[in-house]
Amino acid sequence: MSDATWVQVSLYFQGLFLGYFLLINAAYLSLNYISLYALVGYMRGHRAEYLPKSLRSYQPPVSILIPAFNERETIVSSVSSLFNLNYPQFEIVIINDGSTDGMVEEVMRAFQMVEFPEAYRQRIATRPVTRVFASARFPQVRLVDKENGGKADALNAGINCARYPIICTMDADCILQQDSLHRVVRPFLEDPKTVAVGGVVRVLNGCTVRDGMLEKVELPRKLLPLFQLVEYLRAFLFGRLGWSPLNALMVISGAFGVFYKERMIAVGGYRTDTVGEDMDIVVRLHLNLRKEGRPYRITFVPDPICWTEVPADLRSLRNQRMRWQRGLAESVAPHLNFIGAHRSGTVGWLALPFMLVFELIGPLIEVFGYAATIILWALDLIPLASFLVFLFVSIGIGMLLSINALFLEELSFHLYPKFRQQFRLAFAALLENFGYRQINSVWRAWAMIKWLVPFTRQEQWGKIERMGEWQRPKQDTAVPRDPKKPGPP
Repeated sequence: MSDATWVQVSLYFQGLFLGYFLLINAAYLSLNYISLYALVGYMRGHRAEYLPKSLRSYQPPVSILIPAFNERETIVSSVSSLFNLNYPQFEIVIINDGSTDGMVEEVMRAFQMVEFPEAYRQRIATRPVTRVFASARFPQVRLVDKENGGKADALNAGINCARYPIICTMDADCILQQDSLHRVVRPFLEDPKTVAVGGVVRVLNGCTVRDGMLEKVELPRKLLPLFQLVEYLRAFLFGRLGWSPLNALMVISGAFGVFYKERMIAVGGYRTDTVGEDMDIVVRLHLNLRKEGRPYRITFVPDPICWTEVPADLRSLRNQRMRWQRGLAESVAPHLNFIGAHRSGTVGWLALPFMLVFELIGPLIEVFGYAATIILWALDLIPLASFLVFLFVSIGIGMLLSINALFLEELSFHLYPKFRQQFRLAFAALLENFGYRQINSVWRAWAMIKWLVPFTRQEQWGKIERMGEWQRPKQDTAVPRDPKKPGPP
């Protein structure tokens, strides 16, 4: 092949990659501006007292489901935080999915659990439930002990046991604020067509929790969780918030989401053959309701209402991101025929194509684009100016998106008001574009390759090391507060 031909090929790939990066960042910027408009409107309507006290008694009872596998270090603090919720009626169902770290014994000790002969109605097929425990001191707390079947199977068992029409799913390492349920349930009261609501998840690393209460909000001390904090702001405050006004929200975080129980049962509950059960259930809700021609809303609440611990080491972060990417593939691929289909609406014409082109195959294109551009530049097949333009587009716009996310945070909830905190966030928003985002793309691309050529099988729960540094030392841990007694102001 002649030198002229190589130059033409290099220019073709250069234009292709540059066009793709311009297109994806234009899409992200569009979501950013939709989010800004939605956030301003939301803050105007919800700045004051969140719900009149006279109307709080009309809020529907909620079943909070906590699937747990080897979460001995965090489960008691997470459940204890729920006792502080300012909500009229709710129950807590802990689903033990065959833990081997003594978690069941820890829960039984902390909440004075005794075995209870409860009738179990299996509306969704699950692995066998062996025992059900009830708390002698905390009447709304139950523990369901079952054989290991994965997180989705545990959630399905929780749905079978739930007594109330609205279910809330949360992870065992999460902390909720006092008004969390008030905020996330309100869309069900405002619009009877609502079938699911997602809430913001914030990074708990660096914060302080005492007796299940979030005592102090602070930034993570380590750089890796700090990068994830910026990433979470970007994902929630303009990613999911941007899709919500279009009724095309495709992901409700498994860490904190609220659903209408009967609609969950109607679609068969969570799929147990995917590692991305939280996205898959939302996609199937969309498609099922659109096929039936029923009006519905799947919405997003941007308040900071759930706090979770994020991975603090590269190995755990890699496992998490590869699992997320595999779950994305398993959620999108079965429904590609819905793209552009009749009555598919914004889901079929916008959200699914976006997920396919930018989120699913995007990491493969991004990694190949970086590698090809560097190789072509090293071989003198593209000029230095073209190489620098490519870097500016891919890294510079990434910085802009991260800074915009910080701007939305400062405009709305202002959780990090100190100058020191804002400086560290701005520094992380710039620094994450030099290595962190690229290694994430490599992990996601590798997950796609493994999914396309499946020679290994990933466990459903994954392996993430929990540090638990946000909790009080064990020797100072107090007995959980009795929910019958008034909570703190």
